[in-house]
Amino acid sequence: MCLGVPGEVVEIDGNEARADFGGAEKWVRIDVVGADLSVGDYVLNHAGFAIRRIPEAQVERTVELYEAAATGEVADDD
Repeated sequence: MCLGVPGEVVEIDGNEARADFGGAEKWVRIDVVGADLSVGDYVLNHAGFAIRRIPEAQVERTVELYEAAATGEVADDD
């Protein structure tokens, strides 16, 4: 199973963005998500590539589900 990791974009430089993944920052390629990405947006990262921008309305739930998966906990089903 592959798991995309949600992160907040903190800097953009050309085709790369530095994103914060729960306190760990990493540079990722942003070619797939396009040029409309902005600092403060959230992206789903897989293997060093931002594979999609997470819509603002889905950020909180996406991060919650990722944290539940990472810790082996069960997320609330609401």
